[in-house]
Amino acid sequence: MRLLMVMLTGTVLCVSACNRSDNPDAAANQDVAMSDNGVMGDNGMLAAPAALPTTAQGFADAAAASDKFEIESSQMAQASGQSAAVKSFAKQMISAHSATSAKLKAAVSAMSPPLAPNEMLNPDQQALLDGLKGKTGAEFDAAYASAQQTAHQKTLDALNNYASQGDSATLQSLAKGMIPTVTAHLNMAKGLK
Repeated sequence: MRLLMVMLTGTVLCVSACNRSDNPDAAANQDVAMSDNGVMGDNGMLAAPAALPTTAQGFADAAAASDKFEIESSQMAQASGQSAAVKSFAKQMISAHSATSAKLKAAVSAMSPPLAPNEMLNPDQQALLDGLKGKTGAEFDAAYASAQQTAHQKTLDALNNYASQGDSATLQSLAKGMIPTVTAHLNMAKGLK
């Protein structure tokens, strides 16, 4: 029995040593790659965030940035879109995400201590927004529809994650309440032509 324990301990140490890197950057990259549970989208970009927010501040920031992206991209659709369906969807997104921004601000200001959401777009959102610039007509419509699908899927993933694992009951309730609306928006975006 003692020999078996020594052999198992040796095996564990060997496996650990084989997986260890002396390069801290490589180790960090390995940790990121291992924790990344994203799915590749049609455009080859990661369609789900590597780390979904579980803290109140992280969720508030992600929700505020999501609303900002939706409003800005939809304002672009109002100006550059061609189809009536895209323009109508964009109008709905501006209205709906303005409303969720107001709900978020009310919820976080009532918390103790209150939170101040940072609405700065993340790199993926900025890339999607930049991808819309300079496009018009049918080309814009196709790019906007794709960006809306990607953005709403990421938002839905974040909402579901925070609703089940978040650290604030107030924001968990907000996330749960937003899931049906974001699901409907995702389905509408999938229907855009």
